[in-house]
Amino acid sequence: MIKALTAHTGEVDDVEAAVSEILGQLNPDGGLLKNSVGLLTCYAEFINSDAVREICRALPFEVVGSTTLCNATRGSSDKILLSLMVLTSDDVSFSVGLSAPLTLEDEDALKRGYDEAASRMGGKGTLMLCFAPLLVNVSGDFFANVFSKISGGVPVFGMIAVDHNSDYRESQVIRNGEAYADRAVFVLVDGSVSPKFYVGSISSERVFRQKGVVTASQGNHLQSVNNVPAVDYLLTLGLTKNDDGTISGINSFPFIVDYNDGSEPVVRATFAMTPDGSVVCGGDIPVGATLSVGSIDADEVLATTEEAVTAAVSSDEPSCLIMFSCVGRYFTMDYDPMGEIEKIQSILDKTGIPYNIAYSGGELCPVPVSNSEGGMANRGHNDTLVICSLR
Repeated sequence: MIKALTAHTGEVDDVEAAVSEILGQLNPDGGLLKNSVGLLTCYAEFINSDAVREICRALPFEVVGSTTLCNATRGSSDKILLSLMVLTSDDVSFSVGLSAPLTLEDEDALKRGYDEAASRMGGKGTLMLCFAPLLVNVSGDFFANVFSKISGGVPVFGMIAVDHNSDYRESQVIRNGEAYADRAVFVLVDGSVSPKFYVGSISSERVFRQKGVVTASQGNHLQSVNNVPAVDYLLTLGLTKNDDGTISGINSFPFIVDYNDGSEPVVRATFAMTPDGSVVCGGDIPVGATLSVGSIDADEVLATTEEAVTAAVSSDEPSCLIMFSCVGRYFTMDYDPMGEIEKIQSILDKTGIPYNIAYSGGELCPVPVSNSEGGMANRGHNDTLVICSLR
C-alpha cells in the first residue's frame, strides 16, 4: 500500500523560507515509511532561484519532476507555485532513472536509463511515472511506445514538460534538484501497488459524426484522409478557410484517433497547416487509423474534468491521485484559466484524498484494450486530463 503526503510553497525568491515551508508541511522525520520518492512540479522560476535544488537537498529521498505552466495541490491557490507529492510505503519500492540526452527519437538513450533503474530495483516494476522533455524532434508517442517496448508493457503514466513562456524555452525535467532540457526522468514502482487510470478528453456529443480513414501520414503530419489532403478533408466538415489560406480556430477542433486495434481512441491536437495541405498534430497519427473531428471549449473542459475526477474518487478509495492536464485545456478556459483546477479542488478538497495536478505539453497514460482481458496500451495524448489513482 502507498501513503501520500503533499506540500507546496509560493516562496520563489526566499529559498530558506521555501525549504522551511516544504519541510514543515511534510514532517519527513516522522511521516515517512521504509521507501519514499518525491514528485515535484513547479514554475520555472523555482529552478532559476535555486529553490528546487535546496528543497531536494533537504529531503531524505530522491525527487523527480518537471516545470509546468500551472499546478496545484490541497490548500494551494498561487499560480506561481512549487508542489510536491511524496509517495511512501513499506511494501512498495521505487527506483529513479534518467535517460541519456535526446536530440532525435533515439531508443537507446531511453533504454540505457531504464536498464540502470531496473537493475537497481531487480525487476522491471509494475508502473512507470515519467517526466519527459519538450523537444521539437521527439514526440510524446515516442516515450510511450519505447518505454512500453523496453519494459515489456509496464504501464507508463506521465507528462511532457512545459513552462510559462510562449515558446516554452524554460521547460525542463528535474532529478534530485538538477534540471535538464533534453532528458527524460522517471520512477519505476514495484510491489503491492494497484494503479488505475482515468481520462477526460472530449465527450461523444462533441464529435462530428463523419469519420474518415487516414490514408497518408508521416509521424505527426496528417497528410491525407480518404485519399483527400487533410486540409481539404476538414473543409468537407464545414470548416472554412480565411483569405490567407488558414482555417480559423483550427486548434479548437482536435482529432479523435482510433487505432483500430481494440484500444480506446486518443485525442490529437491540431497545431498548424502546411503548404502541401497537411495538418501538423500533437502526436503520431498512423496510416489506417479511423479519424473523427471534435470540438472543445471551456464548458467541455469543465464537464469532462468533473466526470473523470468523480469517477476516480468513486473507485476503491484511492490513496492518492496524480493528474496531468494539457496546456490546450488551460488556454481553452480563456478568461478563466484557473477554472479547471478550481473544479478539481472543489471535488477533491472535500474528500481528504492527497492529489497533485499540473499542466503538461502532452500526456502519457495507458488506455484499455477491449480485445484483451484487462489489457492496456500505453499512449500519448493531447487536450486531455489524465489521472493515475494509486492504492
